[in-house]
Amino acid sequence: MKLKLFVFFSLLFSFTFAQKQSDKKVPKGHYNTSKFRQITDLLPTPNQYRTAAGAPGHAYYQNRADYDMKIELVDSKKPRLNGHETVTYINNSPDNLEYLWVQLDQNKRAPDSYTNQIQDDGSNVMLRPGKFISQYTNEGYKGGYHITKVTDTKGNSLKYTINHTMMRIDLPKPLKSKETFSFNIDWWYDINNFAEDWGRSGFEHFKKDGNNLYIIAQFYPRMAVYDDVNGWQNLQFIRTGEFALPFGDFKVAITAPADHILDGTGVLTNRKEVMSSKQYKRYLKAKKTFDKPVMIVTEKEARAHEKSRSKGFKTWKFKAENVRDFAFASSRKFIYDMMAVKLPTKTVMAVSMYPKEAQPLWEKYSTRTVANTLKQYSKHLFDYPYHKAISVNAFRQGMEYPMICWNYGRPDKSGKYSDRTRNGMIKVITHEVGHNWFPMVVNSDERQWMWMDEGLNTFTELLAEQAFEKELGFKLHSRGLPKQVVPFMKGDQSKMHPIMINSDLMYNRSMTAYSKPAAGLYMLREVIMGHKLFDKAFKTYANRWKFKHPEPGDFFRTMEDASAIDLDWFWRGWFYTTRVNEMGIGKVSKFYVTDKPTQRIKNMAKMYGMKVEDFPPFVSLITEDNPDFTPDLKSNKPLLERAVNLKQFLSENFTKSEIKNLKTPKYFYRVELVQNGELVMPVVLKLTYKDGTTKQLIYPAKLWRYNDKKVSKMIPSDKEIVKIELDPENLTADIDMSNNVWPKQKEKSEFQKLKAKVKY
Repeated sequence: MKLKLFVFFSLLFSFTFAQKQSDKKVPKGHYNTSKFRQITDLLPTPNQYRTAAGAPGHAYYQNRADYDMKIELVDSKKPRLNGHETVTYINNSPDNLEYLWVQLDQNKRAPDSYTNQIQDDGSNVMLRPGKFISQYTNEGYKGGYHITKVTDTKGNSLKYTINHTMMRIDLPKPLKSKETFSFNIDWWYDINNFAEDWGRSGFEHFKKDGNNLYIIAQFYPRMAVYDDVNGWQNLQFIRTGEFALPFGDFKVAITAPADHILDGTGVLTNRKEVMSSKQYKRYLKAKKTFDKPVMIVTEKEARAHEKSRSKGFKTWKFKAENVRDFAFASSRKFIYDMMAVKLPTKTVMAVSMYPKEAQPLWEKYSTRTVANTLKQYSKHLFDYPYHKAISVNAFRQGMEYPMICWNYGRPDKSGKYSDRTRNGMIKVITHEVGHNWFPMVVNSDERQWMWMDEGLNTFTELLAEQAFEKELGFKLHSRGLPKQVVPFMKGDQSKMHPIMINSDLMYNRSMTAYSKPAAGLYMLREVIMGHKLFDKAFKTYANRWKFKHPEPGDFFRTMEDASAIDLDWFWRGWFYTTRVNEMGIGKVSKFYVTDKPTQRIKNMAKMYGMKVEDFPPFVSLITEDNPDFTPDLKSNKPLLERAVNLKQFLSENFTKSEIKNLKTPKYFYRVELVQNGELVMPVVLKLTYKDGTTKQLIYPAKLWRYNDKKVSKMIPSDKEIVKIELDPENLTADIDMSNNVWPKQKEKSEFQKLKAKVKY
């Protein structure tokens, strides 16, 4: 019986103990959730091609493609481009290549366009008439390449497969490392009317005089990039994601009507042949003129050309070395001016081409804007590596290519223009000329990472425009400031993507790829890194990767490597998430200083078994509601006048001259800062004193490292502070500034709000 009872109670005890144990809460572990953790989980592993410092590795390589092209521009009612090209592809990779991928960008306009197939037309379709005809009827324009021949240099046909905007050429045998393969492509396509279909290139028709203005790009089958990151970058050209291209040398001969003025990428090698003697003399003068543009083709001459219809032809010959692309512009309507620009290591030409419809706006501002861009970008990055930069006026355009770009901006029919038109023109020229650095030289993959060219360029554009404003005498209101992205960041998160997203997947490319990355760089320069460290790191990145193919990790790593600043928290929050910053000022407490033993010190002395008088001297900061507060503390006398122990301590450890120079603040304020959002950011405080003077304080973002929701800072001051503002210029993209001021602003009554709206 006793044994049975023992077993029973033992089982009961075991059950009860187990039940208690099961009821006990066991702490759950978690991964590192600190907003300051490193981003090694997000970046590719460093290797022999790309180092942990963000530089090209010892085994870095890039393949090349050289082009020899003969192009014919058919200027007719149905304009056409005919082309023959010989491509020489150099395999510098360690891999054997079974085939080559070629980009057929014009196929975006083909009747069976992949872009049209994947387009969600929605319920409210709005199209320009020309686009409607080409897209929904069997008449009108039909775009896309017509490939008539693909052969090797001996004339043997090569097998190829076209997949929408990509063409695979199967090689007779694998192209081994360090080997070269040459092949020919013959092709033609009908040129699109870009003013109707909003294309990046094509022709614009002027009904009044019957002429066309041609801006020609993405016009030839172009080699895709093969690299250590993606292998072949053969993503389809849909719309937003632009281009990934290898560097190479170009030899291009373009035949056009004899009364056309034409220019493009590269050195025009037969300028004397294609220009009149007067125009050539003006060109020689322009090469030595640094203060204003010289007219190579005057408006009077351009008007005369408009009325002509030459039956003859001229061939313009170009040679370009180490460029990633080629583009050109041609029209009998062009006015043509140039001026020389002196850079630290060379002299280059700033050039503009525009029809009379752009006058007088373009003659006044275009070439001057090109010149400023060349100077400012060279200052912040590296000297412009080419011999010229051309700005071409075209209807509602903004597009870039090596040494040449298309830009919008025209006055009304009377020649008048608004400040908005003028400023917009200057801004777009600066931006598109600036693309010569990103991505024409620092050759990032636009098809994948749009921000690496658009964002970096928008930021540098902002710096260039800020410098230009003094010369112009008016403000351009550049985009890319942190406060300008606030409306976007306050928006619908379901329609928002992180910066680190494929170019063709983002909802709002203007904000996601342009403004937000630029605002991030502006924050880095103004409040996180400072001008000196940022400028050095940014220039290091540009110089490390000029004429190479950088990836995002190369940029992130270089910016840290060249500055010794840990920015992983910033890359993670600003680039990899859509989190927002919403900081505010919480409680602000005024403190007083005492060297008398407070209750806390008494407790500490007791804990250590010491007498209070034998306990080491402490200086305590207390508020008025502290039990140890006494009215005499409000006297705000300097410490050295009333703190005997402190004075003794100072006399034993400092010289008289050091003691004399010691500051003894009279006021102490503890400012509580709260983060209601999910980003961490530096804290920028503006203090306003009773005498009207102000001071700015900046605390690094790592102030939040132990608590990313609430932190406090003690601010000592010789003068009484009457106002504290948190980031009043909104350099950190704070989405709600209403809680950024102490003392809090009194809310206006409903009557006051109504009264403010009433006009008397």
